[in-house]
Amino acid sequence: MKSESATPLAGRIALVTGATRGIGEAIAVGLAKAGAHVIALGRTQGALEALDDTIFAATGEHATLVPLDLREADGLDQLAAALQTRFGKLDILVGAAGVLGALTPVGHLDPKGWDMIMATNLTANWRLIRAMDPLLRRADAGRAIFITSSVAKSHRAFWGGYAASKAGLEAIVGCYNDEMENTTVRALCVDPGAMRTRMRAGAFPGEDPLSVPAPDTLAPLIVEMARADREPPGGVVVFKARGQESASIG
Repeated sequence: MKSESATPLAGRIALVTGATRGIGEAIAVGLAKAGAHVIALGRTQGALEALDDTIFAATGEHATLVPLDLREADGLDQLAAALQTRFGKLDILVGAAGVLGALTPVGHLDPKGWDMIMATNLTANWRLIRAMDPLLRRADAGRAIFITSSVAKSHRAFWGGYAASKAGLEAIVGCYNDEMENTTVRALCVDPGAMRTRMRAGAFPGEDPLSVPAPDTLAPLIVEMARADREPPGGVVVFKARGQESASIG
């Protein structure tokens, strides 16, 4: 049996989007190892089942698997209703799903591509907050954590679509956190910096993947931010690790 210090999230319910690969997968496994029951969202059943195998091998417990495209807004509302019936609360919400989109001059951005980036990185996370807010309020210390990027502020050339979506995400999360001042809910963004993910490989194809940290190095920070006995900072928390660059992507 693990000690309480090894499982600081024991008994807590954690919903993780983008949970089947990269940063989202690492966070889902990390939260499960810390004792949380993970509700994993992803688009494909097979990838969710592979994640569940990993979590079960590490913890002896199964995750709750939810195959869902976050851009299906009605699905998020239905999920919130199901979580209310089953758990009555949500302790931890982690928004890790995201898309990079095309790296191109702003004047060359395709409208459909722009809409896809905004729908996934910004609108879906707003709908997620909207749907899960009542459940977070019912927890004794609700935590909403979203993955952002330094390009939200650095305004790097050719990253306009992705940067705009992350800047919008930081704004909506910051506003939500301010609105929660008189509750026990806290919301923040985490900038992971450069991480060894498929998304980053697509953006930096010539980069040695071993020169940047693996996603599982981020998990302890997320666990710390999610703890009920800690008061997380507002705004953006920047993860520091070796080999990071100025342009970080999730």
